[in-house]
Amino acid sequence: MTDPRPEPLIIEPSSGAPAQLFVVLHGESAAPDQVLHLVAAIRQAFPQALIVQPYGPFGEGLARRWITRSDPDAEAYVGLVTEAGIALAGEVRAWQRSHDLRGQQTALMGFSEGAAVALEAVCADRGLAGRALLFSTRFATLPQVAPAQTTLHLLHGAADRVAPVDQAQQVHGHLAELGGDATLDMAANVGHELHDALIRQAIVRLQNYLPRRSWEAVMGAPDVQVDEYDADSGTASDGDAEGGGTLH
Repeated sequence: MTDPRPEPLIIEPSSGAPAQLFVVLHGESAAPDQVLHLVAAIRQAFPQALIVQPYGPFGEGLARRWITRSDPDAEAYVGLVTEAGIALAGEVRAWQRSHDLRGQQTALMGFSEGAAVALEAVCADRGLAGRALLFSTRFATLPQVAPAQTTLHLLHGAADRVAPVDQAQQVHGHLAELGGDATLDMAANVGHELHDALIRQAIVRLQNYLPRRSWEAVMGAPDVQVDEYDADSGTASDGDAEGGGTLH
């Protein structure tokens, strides 16, 4: 049984029209309150952003999920996540149209099951988002084609037992072989959680990382980046960041 889907939580800019769109997806059997710390960090770093926190379409009460079945086998999971990604892409396009925003002003961010769906969305719809930040997920399948207009940031706890980090490493390597633009950040001693260290690094990536498509225009292809750091120290590979910034 599935209860009616609650309306998404929306945070508008404090003044003026939104300059960016962030769509932040919770994990399985959860709700937007799971990603509140991530949303707060986005709000501080990008005060002119429109932040949308949708509820998963399926589930009961506030235990929502993004796919129709709660415990599918591996084969069914692939198809269900693909369907969910296509549906999400349609919703993101509608939010973009209603606020006069483009794909390069958009970032998708997801935790666990939400991250798997976010990846499928940017693979299904070319140019849907300039960035996709994927936290601690079990990916449904390896992408067949790297999304050329989307920079993918994989953020993972090295001690994650629910979604082992070796799969994130496999996906990152596969994207590199396809010529995709992707980074992988692994935080030591962090499990399956939206840890503050991963959130801090996500903001660093958004503010400091120059997308490959921009870099190639002036300098040629950059090296593929993998960074591992200590969650307790909070050290970030690209240094400290300040202010706002663009997503493209």
